[in-house]
Amino acid sequence: MKIYKTNSGNVIEHQGAYHLLPSSNWDQFINRDNLYQLLSSELSSNKTIVSLEWLNEQTILAPIDQQEIWAAGVTYLRSRHARVEESKDSGGGTFYDKVYDAQRPEIFFKATAQRTVGQNGFVRIRKDSTWDVPEPELTLFITSAGNIVGYTIGNDMSSRSIEGENPLYLPQAKMYEGCAALGPCIYVPDQPISPDATIEISIERNNVVMYSDKIAISQMKRAHTDLVSYLYKECSFPNGCFLMTGTGIVPPNSFTLQSGDSIIITIEHIGTLKNTVA
Repeated sequence: MKIYKTNSGNVIEHQGAYHLLPSSNWDQFINRDNLYQLLSSELSSNKTIVSLEWLNEQTILAPIDQQEIWAAGVTYLRSRHARVEESKDSGGGTFYDKVYDAQRPEIFFKATAQRTVGQNGFVRIRKDSTWDVPEPELTLFITSAGNIVGYTIGNDMSSRSIEGENPLYLPQAKMYEGCAALGPCIYVPDQPISPDATIEISIERNNVVMYSDKIAISQMKRAHTDLVSYLYKECSFPNGCFLMTGTGIVPPNSFTLQSGDSIIITIEHIGTLKNTVA
């Protein structure tokens, strides 16, 4: 099942049908350890079915309200190599080698809802950065009790020139207005998402594909539950939390985003998140 947050209410997608739910508090709606069972119950009693055309006419909002977005880094081998490359001149490359092999993962705060856009929203690149990329990431939705109950697509916009200058500049490279995108929905399965599922990205400029690639979730070194365990060790999240799990797709060093570029990220079972660079 999938749930969408729209300007007209919450929508459940199940077996090709779309069910519009009565208005409800989004935070309370999604922050349930039994979310899959709750949605199943809603489907059995809900008779308000809408069409895909109706859904497409709505504004699909980022599936976030009072939650925070956190992110994990260097969870794929390709990410490790990219971070070493971008930081070697500053002498910071060895830190990424160490964190990739360490027991403790790299976890950092990414964004609030204010700095997050949804489907068809405008992500941004920093004016003081010269090298910028999107990072397509499987994103977990975790309840306040620390249970993974859903998945969405995340775009962790990154200023590689700033992070590469000095690893201590990570917050500036990662956290700014329009630095994150989530959506288009939360995928709520009865079992964890398949590790064979693939993440794909395509970046288009003037209707020409400038870069594309894909990777299987199974290429991630760290288990999702391990990342959640470290995030929740000393933090509480009364409305639940989103955790971007890192990227294994990094464009070549010669590529940087430009205003007007289209970023299209698809993850099997979840859907496709589309954004434009402002």
